[in-house]
Amino acid sequence: MEQEKIDVTRATPVSDAPAAAKVKRRGAPLWLQILLSLIVIAAAVGIAALFNTTANTMLANYGIALPQLNAPAADASGQGGAQAQTQNQGQQAQGQNGGQRQGGGQGGFGGSQGRGGFGNRTAVVVAAPVTTGTINNKLSAIGESSAIHSVTVTFPSSGTLMSVDVKPGTLVNAGAKLASLDSGTQQIAYDRANLALQDANATVVRDQSLVKSNALSDSQLVAAQLAADQAKLALNDAKLALDQRTIYAPVSGSVGLIQVNVGNQITAQSIVTTIEDSSEILINFWVPERYSSQIGISNPVTAESAALPGRSFTGKISAVDNKIDPDSRTLQVQAELPNGDGTIKSGMSFSVDMAFPGQTFPAVDPLSIQWSNQGAYVWKIADGKVQKGMVEIIQRNSDGVLVQGDVKVGDAVVTQGVLQLSDGAAVRLLDANPAGDAGGGQAQAAQAQGGQDASASAPIDQSQGQAGQGQGGYKKRRASSAPATGG
Repeated sequence: MEQEKIDVTRATPVSDAPAAAKVKRRGAPLWLQILLSLIVIAAAVGIAALFNTTANTMLANYGIALPQLNAPAADASGQGGAQAQTQNQGQQAQGQNGGQRQGGGQGGFGGSQGRGGFGNRTAVVVAAPVTTGTINNKLSAIGESSAIHSVTVTFPSSGTLMSVDVKPGTLVNAGAKLASLDSGTQQIAYDRANLALQDANATVVRDQSLVKSNALSDSQLVAAQLAADQAKLALNDAKLALDQRTIYAPVSGSVGLIQVNVGNQITAQSIVTTIEDSSEILINFWVPERYSSQIGISNPVTAESAALPGRSFTGKISAVDNKIDPDSRTLQVQAELPNGDGTIKSGMSFSVDMAFPGQTFPAVDPLSIQWSNQGAYVWKIADGKVQKGMVEIIQRNSDGVLVQGDVKVGDAVVTQGVLQLSDGAAVRLLDANPAGDAGGGQAQAAQAQGGQDASASAPIDQSQGQAGQGQGGYKKRRASSAPATGG
């Protein structure tokens, strides 16, 4: 046995046998493989053309004519619509029972026209009229109430509280006695000043008689008169100090809680109680600066408090501040409410409402708003067709969108079925009856955003037939001699 040699440079075994004696490669020649591949492809295309009308049509466009096994003997369906012989833009399908019908329009790959393969079909939509909406016509603010007159009663001097002559809640008039301090020292000073004044007045009378008899000079009479005047001032000073030992009501109103007790040592500025006149109530609140030009004295307001549920109070603006707060950008306003029965207490919180003329804009259903690269728009219905109306959104609300632009009050805009529309497309409302043609046929269509289904109809002469179509797929039904409804 001859030893096999190894070619070191190529790392492959070599043999000493002649090259002609080497084993030949097995397999078909390349030209034969190519020929067989072409035969298989041609056979596959032919089989597909026999059973697929779409493929047959594509081959016909290239000049290859093949027979059609699925000629329009049934109600053909596909992604674009029915395939049949075309005559004057109509398609007729021959049913198994010999009936003839018109197809659902030119659509899909077989010569479709129009958006989504619907052709000249009328889209079914839901519409709503354009209404109106008003903004900036009402202002609500939170305010706090206070009495129209409120006084904090204090003592101007120190001493021992001797008596309190009122009780909390008592209605008092202005000038009524409230409390008093010990006044013994002040009473003595007043009596002394009173005696000094009497003596000074007697001296003046005596000096006047002496001047008449030339026993006293005029300068001495002037000095006596001056001493009498000083005694009178001292008496007034003593009387003032005595009066300050008693506290009187500065205004009429209701007495608040007594803050001191009898026998306490009172210092100057000690608070005794408060007196408030609540016959009218003031409410202080703040409004945004954009309303500052619309608020004036006597403007009506309506106020409600959580402490008084079910009750509403009507009043008017009584005061407006003369400047805007630079920190909060608000304006302080004061309103006045009548409170004859005393229901409203000082310090209550109120919700204050004010009405203004506001601004009125067209309002559309939120579902009708669509978007494009040019901005927001709606589909308007006019003369059975839709037209795109560009709008600008002013404000979004829960029940409508305020817009301005190519819409006006009363226009009908599409709210449902917007995905199947194009500018100038024919539409009819969902609850409207479609119009019949000369042959008495009726067209029916049920369309939704998720898909559309249609049923087959009886053979007719000139009316439009029904074609089942849907965005997700199409249902195929056979034509029959009697009308049938789709499911």
